[in-house]
Amino acid sequence: MVSVVQNVAIDCTDAYELARFWTEVTGCPLHPQDGPGDREVQVKLPEGPLLYFNQVPEPKTIKNRIHLCLRPTTSREEEVERLLKLGATLVADRRKPDGAGWAVLTDPEGNEFCVLRSESDRTAASS
Repeated sequence: MVSVVQNVAIDCTDAYELARFWTEVTGCPLHPQDGPGDREVQVKLPEGPLLYFNQVPEPKTIKNRIHLCLRPTTSREEEVERLLKLGATLVADRRKPDGAGWAVLTDPEGNEFCVLRSESDRTAASS
């Protein structure tokens, strides 16, 4: 017997607005029945679990113990710039001169996530 991960739950102060940010990040839609003011909103990813945004009264106060790691379809550098324009914040730059590493960003509510090298970045580095 095994368990299947149904969703990744993200506590937040505005479920709809944070889910909208993540729809821009992922290019995936909100659940069709979710709308402004909803306390629970889902982003439907093409594979794997849903992103489930759950509105809670308290703000985030400490570092995430679980976070999302994103592998962009464009270069890591282009994706970091795109995400910053969407409202993310760069909090730690773990990128190395040889192209390895990652960038740590936060979403508009302060939840950390990482942007890894894309497959094309990795291929170029190994050539």
